[in-house]
Amino acid sequence: MAVNTDHDLVHRVLARQPGAFERLISRHQGLVWNLVYRMVRQPEDARELCQDVFLRVHDCLHQYRFESSLATWIRQIAFSVAARHLQKKRLPLVSASDEDGEGSVFDQIGDGFDLEAACMDGELMQHLAEAIDKLPPLQRTLVTLFHLDEMPIAEIGKVTGLPEGTVKNYLFRARHRLCQQLETTLGVLA
Repeated sequence: MAVNTDHDLVHRVLARQPGAFERLISRHQGLVWNLVYRMVRQPEDARELCQDVFLRVHDCLHQYRFESSLATWIRQIAFSVAARHLQKKRLPLVSASDEDGEGSVFDQIGDGFDLEAACMDGELMQHLAEAIDKLPPLQRTLVTLFHLDEMPIAEIGKVTGLPEGTVKNYLFRARHRLCQQLETTLGVLA
């Protein structure tokens, strides 16, 4: 049903029906804010970038082909805008250690770390949130999309423009880094 509503909403926006674009914004502003803020971590920059995202959505909506969900298409734009912002500020999207090519070892996502179980404990959740915030922007974004937004890896690949194997690789490395930080902070997961 959401697809039909998105389809209808897109056509209403393209027909310049009053209030249609505002409905589109209100429906998707949360996902745009979460993605952009997780990447840039500066509220003022995030607000400005969210406006840029919706300006691009408005300007490019005629190019949307309904090949993916509207939310995925908007996330692609948000990711692109935030990544470009980080590049302009010369902030790395990934850490240098993530650039070395240890690909095939990390293609397996099942590393035994249960993020959901870690979230059950309030204190551990606080430490986990702090550890996630310390991740490089790309890893932080991928962890958020996969574990918190429960987005499938294939859809994350569409949003970020990364191959599925690369998404798995970065998720593995991010979870490994989170485990190390939690071990250091709490002496758990040993």
